[in-house]
Amino acid sequence: MIPSVFRTLKFQVALALGIQFLLLAGVIGTTIYQLDLRKHDYVILNLAGQLRVISQVMVNQSQAYIGQAPRSNRANYRDHSLYRSNLDSLVADYQEIIASFKQRKLSPKLTGRDAPLVCTWDRQSLNQLDLTAIVWEDFRHGLEQALGPNRLEPRLETGAGYISRQKDKLMKASTDLANSFQAMMEGKLSSIRMLNQFAILLSVLIAGTLGLLLHYKAFRPLDRTVKGFKRVSQGDLAYQIPVSADNEVGYMTGMFNRLTQRLAALFHLTDRINQGTNLDETLRFVYEEFRGFLPIDWTGLLRMSPEKDHFLLERVYTSLADSPPEGDRFEAADPLLQGVFETREPRVAHLARADQTDSRQLRHRLARAGIGSIIVLPLASSGIQDAVLLFATCEKNVYQDEHLELLKNIGGQLGRSFDKTYGMEGLVISAVEGLAKLAESRDPETGDHLYRMSMYSAILAQQLGRKGPYVDLISPAYIRDVFRFAPMHDIGKVGIEDHILLKPGALDETERRRMEEHPIIGAQVLRRCEDQVNAVGYSIFQVGIEIAEGHHERFDGAGYPHGRGGDEIPLSARIVAVADVFDALTSKRPYKEAWPIEKTLAVMSAESGKHFDPVIIEALDDAMPRILEVYEQNKHI
Repeated sequence: MIPSVFRTLKFQVALALGIQFLLLAGVIGTTIYQLDLRKHDYVILNLAGQLRVISQVMVNQSQAYIGQAPRSNRANYRDHSLYRSNLDSLVADYQEIIASFKQRKLSPKLTGRDAPLVCTWDRQSLNQLDLTAIVWEDFRHGLEQALGPNRLEPRLETGAGYISRQKDKLMKASTDLANSFQAMMEGKLSSIRMLNQFAILLSVLIAGTLGLLLHYKAFRPLDRTVKGFKRVSQGDLAYQIPVSADNEVGYMTGMFNRLTQRLAALFHLTDRINQGTNLDETLRFVYEEFRGFLPIDWTGLLRMSPEKDHFLLERVYTSLADSPPEGDRFEAADPLLQGVFETREPRVAHLARADQTDSRQLRHRLARAGIGSIIVLPLASSGIQDAVLLFATCEKNVYQDEHLELLKNIGGQLGRSFDKTYGMEGLVISAVEGLAKLAESRDPETGDHLYRMSMYSAILAQQLGRKGPYVDLISPAYIRDVFRFAPMHDIGKVGIEDHILLKPGALDETERRRMEEHPIIGAQVLRRCEDQVNAVGYSIFQVGIEIAEGHHERFDGAGYPHGRGGDEIPLSARIVAVADVFDALTSKRPYKEAWPIEKTLAVMSAESGKHFDPVIIEALDDAMPRILEVYEQNKHI
């Protein structure tokens, strides 16, 4: 994938240099601004110092006024007007400064500047200012009371005494405010120093990071790429150059790797597919080989039915737990599949939440399984004109035109590879369907429910493959075999005489024992088929043998024909036994009405551990939503 602009080496280098430039410019600008503010701080500190000086002068003048002469004669020779005038001036100066501080706006009269000076202080300074202002207001109010309202009355001694008594409180408040401002200014200077130190350190780190970035993202990958090109040029197409950079160099290396990977994969794919002896192997080889250069979590083979009324999911190979099972049917009017058949060109589809609304369409089933994107590839070959191969992944919007182009170029080769193995599969399917039809013709009552119970069996097998003690035994091929051979569970009835098989009334003991031989007869028929295909190197009917012979055994050992119990009964036979009885109870017969689902489940749950494997009964409950879908769609059959 082409790296985004944010991952390119050019962008990263430019970003690092830009950050370094902005950092230095910011630090320089901030430093200049903070230094300019320090001029304001010096004015503020000077005014705070004046408060302390004013306080001290008031105290000194008051003490001098009190100590000028003996108490009896003080009123005659003191200079009342001079002391009062100086005191009023000092009080006015202190008040003007403290009021300006509280407004955080110093007038030009105090600063000597052309415009008022707006102040910004830290929380500690503001708190101390409030305390000092409170002390001053209390002091000024007490002084006014001590002096009295009449300036002609000789109460200056009282006022001077008040100042002398309050000197420590006033001096402390003034000094604390000056010290608080001093601490604030020192803190700001310390912040400037720390900011500059941090900027220098960060600049060094950025420069070092830039050097490492160029080394690891450019210089070293280029050296590896040159060596890799040399090896590939010597014919080693399997060699992959390590992609250690997610930038232009990494993109160039990745594209070269993809080129050699595709060439090697095509050679290997051709050889491996030609080794496949059946559709399972061929589909597995495609899944494993194509994952190297195509996102795949699920792949399947669909084919149009001979009647052209539905699509059948014939093969699935996937690592996903929840996947449409083999044997699923989809409506023939599916627009996605129809479009591919009409154009004979591969098509990409990106699934959304809305695709989960129509259960009859392939998009719904794949979206429900967590699939986000699919590619539908028509297989153009002589034997399977109506087949398509699907590649799917859980990732959304991942398939691109390049993936379509690749599949389009090798679609013909894939079609011929599948055509090679499809002939044998066709013979097997024809044989199985023929045997199932044979059983149906001998026992009309069983023919109607073959499709339903085979779907139930496949769903149960799939559910057992998700959790429980049988997970390791279940695979897609196993699920397909259960689905394929479930309709043949009563194939042995072809060997039962008509007067017994078609008898309308109850069977006597001899007839019942003869009827109970049909599992053995069915197993013998399928064993002969298995012997024939074994002779040419195949094994096909083993699961069918297990089902035919064991589907009437009981979990508690009370069944027939061999009286096997528990794990002695093949798992496939235990699965089909549950599916067979469920469909028999929920279907209408000439001799009974269809049972409700609730009654059927209650009866079968009561037989858990007796007739049925408890694990499979639990799987029946867990899979009931999907089983009911099949039931509702096909109960009319």
